[in-house]
Amino acid sequence: MSQNPEADASALGATVVEVRESLVLIEVDDKAAVKKNEVGFVHVGEERLKAEVLRIRGRTADMQVFEDTSGVRVGDAVEMTDEMLSAVLGPGLLGNVFDGLQNPLHVLADQFGFFLPRGATVPPLNMTRTWEFTPTVSSGDRVPPGGVLGTVPEGPFVHKIMVPFGEREPVTVSWIGAGHFTLQDVVARIESNGQEREVTMMQRWPVRKPIPESLIRRQFAERLFSQEPLTTGTRIIDAFFPIAMGGTGCIPGPFGAGKTVLQSTIARYSSVDIVVVVACGERAGEVVETITLYPETHDPRTGGTLMDRTIIICNTSSMPVAAREASIYMGITLAEYYRQMGLNVLLIADSTSRWAQAMRETSGRMEEIPGEEAFPAYLDSSIKSVYERAGVIQCPDGSQGSLTMIGTVSPAGGNFEEPVTQSTLGTVKTFLGLSYDRAYKRFYPAIDPLISWSRYLGQLDPWLSKNLDPNWGRDIAQLRQLLLDGDTINQMMQVTGEEGITLEDFVTWQKSVLIDMAFLQQDAFDEVDACMPRPRQLASLRMIKRLVTLDFGFTNRDEARNFFTQVTGLYKNWNYSPPDSPDYAKYEQAIETAIQEQLAK
Repeated sequence: MSQNPEADASALGATVVEVRESLVLIEVDDKAAVKKNEVGFVHVGEERLKAEVLRIRGRTADMQVFEDTSGVRVGDAVEMTDEMLSAVLGPGLLGNVFDGLQNPLHVLADQFGFFLPRGATVPPLNMTRTWEFTPTVSSGDRVPPGGVLGTVPEGPFVHKIMVPFGEREPVTVSWIGAGHFTLQDVVARIESNGQEREVTMMQRWPVRKPIPESLIRRQFAERLFSQEPLTTGTRIIDAFFPIAMGGTGCIPGPFGAGKTVLQSTIARYSSVDIVVVVACGERAGEVVETITLYPETHDPRTGGTLMDRTIIICNTSSMPVAAREASIYMGITLAEYYRQMGLNVLLIADSTSRWAQAMRETSGRMEEIPGEEAFPAYLDSSIKSVYERAGVIQCPDGSQGSLTMIGTVSPAGGNFEEPVTQSTLGTVKTFLGLSYDRAYKRFYPAIDPLISWSRYLGQLDPWLSKNLDPNWGRDIAQLRQLLLDGDTINQMMQVTGEEGITLEDFVTWQKSVLIDMAFLQQDAFDEVDACMPRPRQLASLRMIKRLVTLDFGFTNRDEARNFFTQVTGLYKNWNYSPPDSPDYAKYEQAIETAIQEQLAK
């Protein structure tokens, strides 16, 4: 190709007519066609800058460029690809760190060093590695779109090679291979409507289009009502504010409230198969910590490292705004791909506030009418369209897969009334609000039990009642009410002091503090207390329920204070004790002894 942009323009079909930072306005040749979300490349000398069409007006279109646009000028050629911004799906995704356009960052660093040249791209997956393909169907079999043709081992999982999701009807397998293949080798041939097509172990899918959409419409896959909770090992979440498997949740909180530690704990201990972390605008230092921590973190589920079943999409706040906006869609598409295999997938987006800020910057450059706080008027619908891609589905092979989405929100100054937080709260069904005051007091997790909520309580109550305790829902409601009563009494004490309340109210307040300190708080850095399985959570809940319902007959405030301080210390030591250790039984007996001694008084 000639290095003269004006000479190339007619051949490529479009030229740049205006540049607004990361946004370029292009004019399309009369013989060419352009589609929304189509990918194109702006040619600047020998560099090809990837871009995506956002808006079309007649023969002109607005494109967001995923690179620095320095040097782009009017008249530069734009090469249109006739392809949507897509993810490459296939074996080898797990354990990788990608940017928002699915460029593997480690491979880029190995090839180009720490300072990546503009326009540098490499294949998302290793095209030379061979995988052992085992067919699960035979020639002549009819298979629906998304149906399984064969499997390959990928780390601790069986990776299913599926009929391309874009097929419109069930296909007939005319030939299928077996053995070792690269991702580009043909492993099967399929027929439909008299046409034969070749199938490899990888396929592409547009990131802004949900994978199951065409499958659901044709009843090859079916959305299900989630009835099982996601077990995180964090007591305040599992007991008070549960998230359904395949559900949605958000963790808003100010800077320094512990969002990063909490999401790492959830990623490590949750009852899911695959974890996808999308760092869509988080600070570079925190992302580097995640990238270095996950490969060194022991995974209790597989026995390997947490990175073995994790995919990280990395677009920090210092990376191009346009790529930050696309990164969340890339992460969701990769998560949906593994969900289609019948696996349970958890996607953590950190932070959706900066993703929304990227949309605000792009919207401003497009001169769209702004909404509240200059965010685009379609902010609410964009947030809803992202979280609506979560869910549980019945796969064509009869297995069930789920995608659970948890987004962290970073409102400026911890203001939960700002547009991104409010739109998110109107979409998700679990709200885990982090409090700066609780974080300042070194409470972890700093989830405020007085402002947080879960709309899954009624939905999950049958499962909790059947698998844990028939009175689970009622007990949690009573403990929550005790926390509310204790907070009201504490506010009175701030004005009147302890002498301004009755002894009965003082005891109620002490019981609420016991619940908070002994049950709701956990030590994320303790090997035992960082994660509490549900059976032990049930034992802990029963112990707490008994403690707060007994009438100890205290005669004065000091007696009550001393008793609850003693029990709280014993309870915390019990939390730190492994269930098969002598300390477990020792502290459990010590709590019971303290109760009996107080009752005897």
